[in-house]
Amino acid sequence: MSVPVWLSQRALFAGGAVLCAALMAAALYLQHVLRLDPCPLCIFQRIFVILLGAVMLVAAVHDPRGPGRKVYGALVALLGVAGLAVAGRHVWLQHLPADQVPECGPGLEYMLEAFPLTETLSMVFRGSGECAEVQWTFLALSIPEWTLIVFVGLTLFAGYLLLTPRPATR
Repeated sequence: MSVPVWLSQRALFAGGAVLCAALMAAALYLQHVLRLDPCPLCIFQRIFVILLGAVMLVAAVHDPRGPGRKVYGALVALLGVAGLAVAGRHVWLQHLPADQVPECGPGLEYMLEAFPLTETLSMVFRGSGECAEVQWTFLALSIPEWTLIVFVGLTLFAGYLLLTPRPATR
C-alpha cells in the first residue's frame, strides 16, 4: 500500500525541520523586534530546537531505509526528551507561587565565563526569577508552554518512527 507523498517519511522529516526553523524565526522575532531577552532556560530550549531541526533536515535529505530510520528516530527522541525536560522545568518555574520563585541569577554568558560547565548547567536548571517571569503569551500559553507542546509532538513523532516499519513509498 502506497503512502501519500505529503505523509512520506521524507516529507514528515522535512516538515519537522521547517517547524524548527519557524520556531527559531519566531524566537528571533520575539528577541530582536519585541525586545524580549531570552533567559538561560530559553537559550537551552533554542539549542534543542536547533539540534532537532538539524537532525530532521539531514534525515529528510538522507531519507533512510531500514535501521537508519530507527537511528534518526532515536536521535529525535533523545533530543525531544531533553527539550521536554528543559521546557517542563521552565513551565514549572513559571507556575510557582510568587513567594517560592528563586531569586534572579547572573546571565548565561557570565556564568559560562565564571564557572565550569557542570556548575553552570546546574545553576541554569535550578532556574532563577527571570526564568519564572512570563513575558509574552499567545492563546493564554507562555513561550515555554508552546515549546513544551512542540517537544511533546516531536517526541511522539520519534516514537512513531521507532515503533512502526517504514512505509513502502518507492
